[in-house]
Amino acid sequence: MNLSLIDPFILAQDYPDALTGKVRSGHAACIRFNRKGDFLATGRVDGTVVIFDIETNGVARKLRGHTRQIQALSWSGDGRYLLSSSQDWKCILWDLQDGTKLRTVRFEAPVYIAELHPLNPFLFVASLFEDQPLLVDISSCIPLKHQLSSVPRRPKLDRQDLNEKQALQDAKQSTCVTVFTTQGDHIIAGTNKGWLNIIEVNSREIVHSTRLCNGIIILLRLTASGRDMVSNASDRVIRTVPIPNFSQAGLDLDTVKIEVEHKFQDVVNRLSWNHVAFSSTGDYVAASTFMNHDIYVWERGHGSLVKILEGPKEELGVIEWHPHRPFVAACGIETGRVYLWSIITPQRWSALAPDFAEVEENVEYVEREDEFDIHPIEEIHKRRLDLEDEALDVLTVDPVKGDPVHDVFSMPVLLDIVDSESEEEIVAVGPGTMRRKSPGEGREWMNGAENASNPEEQGSFKKIVTTAAEKAQSRTRKR
Repeated sequence: MNLSLIDPFILAQDYPDALTGKVRSGHAACIRFNRKGDFLATGRVDGTVVIFDIETNGVARKLRGHTRQIQALSWSGDGRYLLSSSQDWKCILWDLQDGTKLRTVRFEAPVYIAELHPLNPFLFVASLFEDQPLLVDISSCIPLKHQLSSVPRRPKLDRQDLNEKQALQDAKQSTCVTVFTTQGDHIIAGTNKGWLNIIEVNSREIVHSTRLCNGIIILLRLTASGRDMVSNASDRVIRTVPIPNFSQAGLDLDTVKIEVEHKFQDVVNRLSWNHVAFSSTGDYVAASTFMNHDIYVWERGHGSLVKILEGPKEELGVIEWHPHRPFVAACGIETGRVYLWSIITPQRWSALAPDFAEVEENVEYVEREDEFDIHPIEEIHKRRLDLEDEALDVLTVDPVKGDPVHDVFSMPVLLDIVDSESEEEIVAVGPGTMRRKSPGEGREWMNGAENASNPEEQGSFKKIVTTAAEKAQSRTRKR
């Protein structure tokens, strides 16, 4: 019903307009939408994972198991499992059916980033600090760790002319970021020397390598289709790269060329980029800036800047684009709040009924004969009692038409009052009761002298009370 109130031309816009809201539960360091887009997972600096419900902005789940800052989050394809990687050298796979820790994997170094396999939630790849990446199989209680190489596979001609010095330099490379392809058959890894390595999952060998840039590859992200990739590097350039289908039969990987489609950068100010993300359609690229509070949005078709989203007066870190809507979320580095950008849609009330008309000035309305008849109180009371007897099901989630078949899991509703709402708006006042924060909270001195915020206000209030009491006593004496 609400969609009918929105102007269809505004719905056609593919990128957000302005800052429309914020949520907070602790100090968030990283965020990630699930594939369905109804939940937003945030990782806090104290090691807690908080999952927000997008429709209500309330906290749907809190997961506690890490002791240090969360580095990255990764959802499974069906939305039931969540993988969290932390600076405490651990990765935890959470089962959101009941919020329990399904698997815990310890490493020999802090984890840069960990990504779940798109089809198998018990397989993930992890990039470690100053160490080689690992492909981890957690199908059983004892995890199986397979080390992956970071040495690039050079073309045949370069391999023949490869000298000892270049071989030693290649051996010193380390992988900073890893991501699965959409089908899950290959891993795309970015190194600290600007190389892209394509690793086959079954053989765990590098089948193709290409030089992307001269700096450190910080982040890699794929579109939902897996045909395009965006990279953020230390050379202050954002690149979009078309990715071929490496699983195609008969594909000669030695002849495959991975070329940069567009380069996005700030030539004037030479800004660095904290984080990048694709839009839901893959037509736009958004990036948060280093030592700045703006979000830049570029169009991939022409490679031009289309929008600068102005945010709060603090630097923004991780940025995420909603998988289906023109909706952007980013977390502030100083406060840890999660800020939300979307489209401000003016409502068309004429869509409520075919004969509904919006008028600019008041007009005289002629009522029908029985339009405003007064019904007996007994009949109205009976109707109310009949409505109270109806049983309402607030726990069952109806399937939405158009959802993918594999997105059949729905996270159970959390009935714990302490963890069920955001810290921004809701406060618990007792067991089984909660209320919204009052707009006048912090001004309790207006309601009484004992709650005054400063001594001067207390004194003035006491004087007013004393004067009123004296006047009442004097009137009594006169009588």
